[in-house]
Amino acid sequence: MSFNNKILVAEEVTKQVTSPAGDLTILSDISFAIQRGESVSITGPSGAGKSTLLGLLAGLDTPTSGRIFLNDNDLTVLDEDGRAGVRAKSVGFVFQSFHLVSSLNALENIMLPLELNKHPLPRERAMDVLQKVGLIERRLHYPSQLSGGEKQRVAIARAFSTEPSLLFADEPTGNLDTATGSSIIDILFELNMNSTTTLILVTHNQSIAARCNREICLNAGNLVSSESIT
Repeated sequence: MSFNNKILVAEEVTKQVTSPAGDLTILSDISFAIQRGESVSITGPSGAGKSTLLGLLAGLDTPTSGRIFLNDNDLTVLDEDGRAGVRAKSVGFVFQSFHLVSSLNALENIMLPLELNKHPLPRERAMDVLQKVGLIERRLHYPSQLSGGEKQRVAIARAFSTEPSLLFADEPTGNLDTATGSSIIDILFELNMNSTTTLILVTHNQSIAARCNREICLNAGNLVSSESIT
């Protein structure tokens, strides 16, 4: 199935989990499509289902019902290895907790996905993105030697290094102070503007959401709106 310029399509996606009180619905009949090159925020109050939705869209989990297509791949018919293969080819991640490999320095952390994807010049590409996030002089430092903001800049550089079709950012400033978080968001949007990557950003911060082309708003597991901002 081809969706032409759509990179991500959710069709009537529902996610339920079992609790002592019975089945609990986390997401209910969510449907929308995201165009290639869009920047999209996923917003809503705590417990709205934002991170659950991101996990489903990225193929990290599977819905109870409904279908999700990423780059024309139906994630809901693939097994875990199949979904991992789609992610490896198409997806980058930035999390609030950084997820850097502690035994690798900044340069090596960025080189890792490039080497796994058999990039012809992993070191050169890693140096290039380190330069873009302003950390070339910290390239040999290990995560324990970096500040929170520096760790997140390395994580962003790593995510963009493979030039993914789609980048998921889950509360990327959640562990940072306001000033540092603001600079991180500036870097994230600047890199995205200069790439062909589609950005999907989970945030509770409306000022960050307003910088995206479009906002998908959830409340209590329901889709409240999916509107263009710009």
